[in-house]
Amino acid sequence: MRRLLIAGNWKMNKLQAEAREFAAQFLPRVSGVEKVEMLICPPFTCLSAMQSSLAGSRVVLGAQNMYGEAQGAFTGEVSPAMLVDTGCRYVIIGHSERRQILGENNFVIHKKLAAALENGLRPILCVGETLQERENQLAMQVVQEQLQQALTGLNFPAEQLVVAYEPVWAIGTGINASCNDAQEMCLFVRKGLESLFNRETADGIRILYGGSVKADNIAKFLEQPDIDGALIGGASLEAASLAAIVGVGENVK
Repeated sequence: MRRLLIAGNWKMNKLQAEAREFAAQFLPRVSGVEKVEMLICPPFTCLSAMQSSLAGSRVVLGAQNMYGEAQGAFTGEVSPAMLVDTGCRYVIIGHSERRQILGENNFVIHKKLAAALENGLRPILCVGETLQERENQLAMQVVQEQLQQALTGLNFPAEQLVVAYEPVWAIGTGINASCNDAQEMCLFVRKGLESLFNRETADGIRILYGGSVKADNIAKFLEQPDIDGALIGGASLEAASLAAIVGVGENVK
């Protein structure tokens, strides 16, 4: 049975004091949560603050990005070992904002995935299509290419990888994919994983949905058989909001 994962991606938001205040408000609200795995991915500057604030709790720390090399002359980059040293257990890789705004391609993402896995991090691989690609009936082709080019040649236990399906047109727009559309694509992702690896591995990998997820719409997504949680942006910035989403997850499935 795959455990639900609710992951908050703060993107480029919050200073250290704000991160500590979030933890102070969030942790009491989720102290009784047992079924849902909870993950916070703050900006790099808040990782140390969150590591100390989350110590002793059930909330796990992750990062939003990393570089695919162990060390070297890569000004401004952060290595997987540095993330592990800061207490991270997860790292988001290939988010659409990095693909669309910063030009990351599938080959760069493949290198990052390999480095993350080698260092014991659990990568959350983001895949998804733009509105134009969906309207042109290319959504599945795009997602299939993203999976194949990012994952081919990698070996890992199923529990070490998470895939997040995020339709680019639904991120931060207030527009949601329908629960049926999300389930269809998450099932397609699972079948794609099966073709790359095997049925057992595909069945063990958690697949998240992301795209304007909130407490009032998360239940219909979590009820789908191939959706194992959510990667949440704006709604994760407020402690009460994220705690409400976690609470829905605790009572679903």
